[in-house]
Amino acid sequence: MTSLQKLENWIDNFSTRVGKLAALLLLLLIANVFYDVIMRYLFNDVSIGMQEMEWHLYASIFLLGISYTLSQNAHVRVDLIYERLSPKKQAFIDISGTLVFLIPFCALIAWYGIGFAHEAYTLGEKSGDPGGLPYRWIIKAMIPFSMSLVLISSIGFMLRAWNCAFHPGDKSGDCVPDEEVAL
Repeated sequence: MTSLQKLENWIDNFSTRVGKLAALLLLLLIANVFYDVIMRYLFNDVSIGMQEMEWHLYASIFLLGISYTLSQNAHVRVDLIYERLSPKKQAFIDISGTLVFLIPFCALIAWYGIGFAHEAYTLGEKSGDPGGLPYRWIIKAMIPFSMSLVLISSIGFMLRAWNCAFHPGDKSGDCVPDEEVAL
């Protein structure tokens, strides 16, 4: 196993752990919604903070799930031409698309997201609703954090494509992850 394949495996394992974190947050979201519904309809008690926590958790699940989805090669793509190409040509498209589009996009969003979260932190931004959540910077910091995770996953995605193009016999699975995510 080459050092690039080891790095690819490490990044894939890291992305899987991020996906498990997103799944854990989904369980928290379900518990939060359950609590909110019970309190609202059985006790006629509404908590603005709990309602805001729902969209904070949902946003976190979505933002963390992006890197996991990329690592599983389950992201959305238009396969009109791509699926008819050989694995080596698909790998070259994946490498070039990652270098030209994905990495610059993630770096740009992460860079500006840091300023976005920092501004919320320095202003002490909080919910505008009474009883809402304080520390709005935490959810805003998820944007650059998640884009950093996508950057890491995109490197693993690109390494998989590189290994597929230049070392196709070294890895089983025909240049795709071991398991495909079914939607």
